[in-house]
Amino acid sequence: MHVLELDVVVPGRLLALSGRLDVVAAADVRLALAGQVDAAAGELVLDLTRLAAVDATGLGVLVGAHRRAGRAGRVLVLQDVPAAVGRLLLVTRLDRVLHQRRTSRAA
Repeated sequence: MHVLELDVVVPGRLLALSGRLDVVAAADVRLALAGQVDAAAGELVLDLTRLAAVDATGLGVLVGAHRRAGRAGRVLVLQDVPAAVGRLLLVTRLDRVLHQRRTSRAA
């Protein structure tokens, strides 16, 4: 089992998720993301380099954070999305909705 960890690297700007974003972790992550969206302006980057997996509930959390960020005039950016998670975003067509970015360290 991969317990989800959410590290606030730069408050309101950069967060790192590691482990599994699933139904077990969804409520806590939803609250944390809402607080971070409200904490600053501009981009809110989620570093997903160490995200092991995401389920349907986890996808809902990401979409909800995307919408909340948009209402706050912000942009949620998924950074360094792992291949398995990227395939899930592609299959669900969320790759057309959620902003993604790769950094040179992930290439």
